[in-house]
Amino acid sequence: MRNRNRSHNSSDEEIGRTPLLCLDVSKTEPTTSYFRCPISLEVMQSPVSLCTGVTYDRSSIQRWLDSGNTTCPATMQPLHSTDLIPNLTLRRLIHLWSSSTSSSDQHLPSLSDLARALSDPAIDEAYKLSLLSSDALRPSALASLFVSHETLELAVTLVSLLLSLDLVDADGKQALITALLSDLDATTSGIVSILKGGPDHSTSRVAAARVLEMLIAEARMVIAEKPDLMTELVRLIGESDAESVDLGLRCLVGIIGAGRRVRIAIVRMGVVPALTKVMEREGDGIPVPVVARAMRVLESATECGEGRAAICAEAERCVAAVVGMMMKVGNEGSEAAVAVLWSVCCAGGGDRRAREAAAATKGGLTKILMVMQGDCSPSARKMAGDLLRVFRGNDRSSMGASGYDSKTLHVMPF
Repeated sequence: MRNRNRSHNSSDEEIGRTPLLCLDVSKTEPTTSYFRCPISLEVMQSPVSLCTGVTYDRSSIQRWLDSGNTTCPATMQPLHSTDLIPNLTLRRLIHLWSSSTSSSDQHLPSLSDLARALSDPAIDEAYKLSLLSSDALRPSALASLFVSHETLELAVTLVSLLLSLDLVDADGKQALITALLSDLDATTSGIVSILKGGPDHSTSRVAAARVLEMLIAEARMVIAEKPDLMTELVRLIGESDAESVDLGLRCLVGIIGAGRRVRIAIVRMGVVPALTKVMEREGDGIPVPVVARAMRVLESATECGEGRAAICAEAERCVAAVVGMMMKVGNEGSEAAVAVLWSVCCAGGGDRRAREAAAATKGGLTKILMVMQGDCSPSARKMAGDLLRVFRGNDRSSMGASGYDSKTLHVMPF
């Protein structure tokens, strides 16, 4: 067993080193695809069969079973027995095949080869289509990669790539999402492990967030019940690169609407300070559309008392950031900003800290007037009107606009 494991590990270490030019699917014998383990997708060293009739490499299926799983990873059928029966016939065939091949270009392409080829814009689409027919890219095979820590990064990379690839049709993408949802605990556990990685794993973390965004669209309520996942999303929007921040916000936009309990949990994880930081970074690497998403998440946070309290706790920074971005984030973002200000300055009498922070913000009243006179919804116009009444008569504050007449609604040039 020790020698077999050493051989298997050696094979894993070679993943990614096969030159891309060696990929030639036309030279690959069709029967060799059955020599691969459905879990590791490498040629099996010690093939064994489960009671379902599916054959796996012993080391891979043993890890699956040791992880507490009680289903067949390929068919997801319950296992009435976990006995592993050596498949001696297949083992002899693999031995004969490996003995008859001597050059590396006769082997099936590795997973890393597939990922590189499919993501390379210089490679012909017809060739990519031939790669997409590989057994290694079957939805069930890809979903099983999330079980092993050794294949997690490659799993999220491939799945993210396939979900974004135009060559994969809608049915193919839906089949892949369905396979991931069939064992959602394993899938989300793998995604959390990837998201916990440091800056050295930024590419795989982005891929994991892309996969998660697709899963949230299908199973928002279930995913919202996983606190470890939400913690990592809050941490993700605090990263330095804009892509990570954007994907983290996209996921939060999908999750935070799952209910009051979810909003409270996300607020307690520190989402308000993280969102404030995103808005403050506009112009410093964070694009305006990303800030607009942050404003929407903040608006959702104000729908619970804990969210409003968190904003008021650091009103000087948060309220100033909201007012500062009000006219830069588009119509939807502007309305979200008005809703945030109204919830902490007007609702229930408002909070003194929030009122003072808003009054100290330069040009805030003028911006509220501009929102009212723009193409805003009736609810946003009403909230803006309430905010005007809050600051009426506060002529000496910097919140006021020069030349503002409280009896009329007009915007002076500036």
